[in-house]
Amino acid sequence: MTGLRRACMRMGRGVVPIVAAIGLWAGGWDAPQAEGACTMEREGADQPAVFVRHLDPACTEQEREAQAVKAEEVLAALKNGRGVDIAGAMIVGDLFFDALPAVKAETVPDLPPALREASGSRQGGEIRRLAGPITITRSVFRGSIGTKITEGYLVVQGPVTVTGTTFERTVDFSRTMFAGPVDGSEAVFLSQALFVQARFAQPVRFEKTAFGPHSRFHLSIFSGPVSFVRAGFNGLSEFLEVTFEQDASFSRAYFKMGTGFSGSRFGGILDFSEAVFEREAFFTFTVFERDAYFRRSTFRGTADFSDAHFKGVDDFSKVMFDVQPNFSRVQAGEARRSPGGLQDPRIMYGIAALLAVFTGLFLWNIRKK
Repeated sequence: MTGLRRACMRMGRGVVPIVAAIGLWAGGWDAPQAEGACTMEREGADQPAVFVRHLDPACTEQEREAQAVKAEEVLAALKNGRGVDIAGAMIVGDLFFDALPAVKAETVPDLPPALREASGSRQGGEIRRLAGPITITRSVFRGSIGTKITEGYLVVQGPVTVTGTTFERTVDFSRTMFAGPVDGSEAVFLSQALFVQARFAQPVRFEKTAFGPHSRFHLSIFSGPVSFVRAGFNGLSEFLEVTFEQDASFSRAYFKMGTGFSGSRFGGILDFSEAVFEREAFFTFTVFERDAYFRRSTFRGTADFSDAHFKGVDDFSKVMFDVQPNFSRVQAGEARRSPGGLQDPRIMYGIAALLAVFTGLFLWNIRKK
């Protein structure tokens, strides 16, 4: 009964309900847990290949600050070829990957052919490599992340998951090749998010992600399906000359400032249904290889589709344009199909013709009487 006595003492003076005391005793009272201490979980002896730092969601911000993970620790683990698994923690300091040693592309195993070809065409194929996987969830990153690479690429071989993580400063993954899937869903980028000339070999998810004052994906290539469903772009967003080789969804995405998809190519089905563009939206010289759905989307500023090329269905049904859109010199492929149902122009013309016939018959009957 020593556990019961300890429980009663911790609950203070006075009468303690016997039911509560018995419940504590029956469940086994553990003194360290009763203190509510916020302890850091680290990798065990059976996890030498992974750098682990986990904090319980119940930890306070002050407790997270007291046990903050240093970015230099993370970089050291990555340089040694280890994976990273951080959850619920605070990371302080800058993380720049220029410190990684440069290696030849042909020495990196299991690199997707497209990435190997692209990396091999740059400066003799010298790249910087992260083995991965990299998982940073429900955390706060208080430093900058960048590459500063002007030649060659940074190659991340394993999956990258940063769901629910807040990045307070600039995140720059320009000239980065992601060989595995990327999941940034519900992440928050308070500053710039830069993915200039990045390449994504597998599926990418930025669902319900909040982008800050500037997000750039200029000249990036997405080889797998992409989802920006319900993403919020609170600043300028640039998707200029981006290649989407498979399906891409921006359904219910919100664009607060100007955005540009000019010169981009959508190789799969594109979905912008119910998206909201508060300012200018540019799709000039954009190529839509397959169906493009903009139904029920809202354009409150300029919507410029001049010189765009639609090769499949271009569904603009129930779209709201607050400003007259620009569809100058738009091309439609010979195999182009029209949306079905009442949105099909042929059906609409047929309905109009029937109405005209019925109107004529009605007027003829009136005059006859």
